[in-house]
Amino acid sequence: MRRRDFVLGLAGAAAWPRLACAQPSRGPIVGILNSGTAPPFARMMAAFEQGLGEQSYVVGRNVRTELRWANGQYDKLPELAADLARLRVDVLASPGGDVATVAAMAATKTIPIVFMVGRDPVKAGFVTSLNRPGGNATGLNILTSVLAAKRLELLRDLIPNLALVGVLFNPDNPNAATDPQDLRAAADTLGLKLLFLQASTPEEITAAFASFAAQKLKAVLVNTDPYYLGRRDQLAALAAQHALPAIYSLREHAAAGGLISYGANLIEAYRLLGGFAGRVLRGGKPAEMPVEQPTKYDLTINLKAAQALGLEIPPLVHARADEVIE
Repeated sequence: MRRRDFVLGLAGAAAWPRLACAQPSRGPIVGILNSGTAPPFARMMAAFEQGLGEQSYVVGRNVRTELRWANGQYDKLPELAADLARLRVDVLASPGGDVATVAAMAATKTIPIVFMVGRDPVKAGFVTSLNRPGGNATGLNILTSVLAAKRLELLRDLIPNLALVGVLFNPDNPNAATDPQDLRAAADTLGLKLLFLQASTPEEITAAFASFAAQKLKAVLVNTDPYYLGRRDQLAALAAQHALPAIYSLREHAAAGGLISYGANLIEAYRLLGGFAGRVLRGGKPAEMPVEQPTKYDLTINLKAAQALGLEIPPLVHARADEVIE
């Protein structure tokens, strides 16, 4: 080797560490595990990114996301969660309800988790207490299970002489083990009887509504479930087809043509969850971050759906509405 080439080679080798240090870091990664399907959740994911932005994290600039969608197939969630854990994401968000949070917590005991669940996270075993979660997980409780009693009360106020209510629930959701008991207790207080039917596929949803109609039910409560949110167009169409007044937990159902909904504002909840993720990236420890609840809950009435059903909304219910869709 000529002396000049040798000297140049040494100079290049000496520069390697400096070049390596000059490379931009990949930035933190937020893993997102959702039980549903991507298209129906576009506005929610934009709200999640807004929440990150409020903590000075801009997707594509100084943070990136890795999304995993189960497309309503809950049995895929454990592997999807394990995949995110193998990527060693910096925080794992599970906005896909209790079923996604169960999978996320089984996948890792060390990666910080921020969840969005619908039942008491202490009773579910996600945290040891609401004020000091104590482990690697914290997040939001949007109270979907607790508010089911209020939805039954709204149905009673809407439908004259209501005695029997059909309840549609997903047997693949962990809530299926507890929600029916809570609903029965609420129904007893209101003097109502309940007829439960389960459905976890489009075909089963169709069959369930046909069965509700055949039994001449006057109203249906669609239980909270991420899969049902993704099937909201089908649910609204079937309720209209069978002339069945139905109540849902989220505004998105009423916007899709459902009669009425009452529950947490999901856009706001996703924004808050994004903020949780950003606070963790800034050094927050889930064990010390209290579980929170959204501050915005919406009663939404779809007047077009009511008119198609020949249903007159009582003035008191109408007056309580946060939004009326004409």
